[in-house]
Amino acid sequence: VYRLPPRTRSGGHRAEEWGLDHPLWTGRLRVVGQDDACLIRLEDAQTGELFAAGPYTLDGRAVETAMDSSRYFVLRVEDAGRHAFIGVGFRERNDAFDFNATLQAYLR
Repeated sequence: VYRLPPRTRSGGHRAEEWGLDHPLWTGRLRVVGQDDACLIRLEDAQTGELFAAGPYTLDGRAVETAMDSSRYFVLRVEDAGRHAFIGVGFRERNDAFDFNATLQAYLR
């Protein structure tokens, strides 16, 4: 997870500006679907403790791909009625592809 700097371009976020060598948090990302709902969960890889979560909505605005990399995304997470945008990234391109494919499958 990365803290996002203020957006300086109208086009979107660039992962190269996130301080990729210094993530704020590292864990696992799970996409959980139930009925018509889909939730993106960031969890501790060892304990499963929830770090952050946000719904993935049919309009697709809860997830945005970084402008400069297919392995990095901006997520909208929510807690107690408040929301924030955070950066997330995958070490392996295949994992990023699987994440994106899972979200696209939900939209169908």
